Amino acid sequence: MARFRPLTAGNSYEVELYVTVPGNGLTYIKRTRDTYQAGATVALQVLGADGRAVHSETITLKPPVISDTTIGIKNPQSFLRRLTLRGGQYTIKAELKDMYRKTAGTFKAEEPLALDLPAAAPVLSDIVFLAKAAGKTTEQNNFTRGGYSLVRTPAGNYGRGADQLYFYLELYNAPAGQPLTLHYHVESGEGFAADADAPLGQAKAGRPTTVAGELPLGGLSQLGVETDGTYALTVEVRSGKKVLASRTGQFVRTRQEYAPAGASLPR
Repeated sequence: MARFRPLTAGNSYEVELYVTVPGNGLTYIKRTRDTYQAGATVALQVLGADGRAVHSETITLKPPVISDTTIGIKNPQSFLRRLTLRGGQYTIKAELKDMYRKTAGTFKAEEPLALDLPAAAPVLSDIVFLAKAAGKTTEQNNFTRGGYSLVRTPAGNYGRGADQLYFYLELYNAPAGQPLTLHYHVESGEGFAADADAPLGQAKAGRPTTVAGELPLGGLSQLGVETDGTYALTVEVRSGKKVLASRTGQFVRTRQEYAPAGASLPR
């Protein structure tokens, strides 16, 4: 989940919900003489503080057709939904079912969602981790934001073949006209830590300031991220030595698996 705060929306937020279904755990059925395909359904619900559903839908995900079901790596499938919600407390529920295994149980996930970002003080949106650098675009759809095309990496996962850390976030309510800088801090629970800095320029009056970032040290390996596991990235916006806003997000290094593809459109 990622929370954003459109400045013209009053007490409303844009929330992005990103769901990924691994391909390895699904059942594949024969489609043609030499091709096989799996499928999964995801029932997605957003519940308000009173327990009532404010959004509900069922998504069908089908990984690409394959010709050999014995291969160890099968493509995961991802889905992105962008919702507009009023400020408050919510619960996100998702139920996953394998379409072609009748005896399979339902996998359930439940996460709290608090829409309570400060209305006037400088604040950062949540961090969206990307599979590749954000690209400038004039298109308007679920895969674009702030004038950029964003290819999200599911659950902040950087697998085999993905060595550069890209991310996107937005800065709200920063004082206009002041030169700003970014400070990045990466750490793990095992004691690893690294820092980097980058320029940001000046905040934009009356609209969000976009941060399409990447760690400027040449990739995860050169940064020192050599061990698989969970890492925390903290992004700080500074004016001189003063920290105006900060946000922390977690990404995962899993070099035993190939990096998942970006989100797909629902079927």
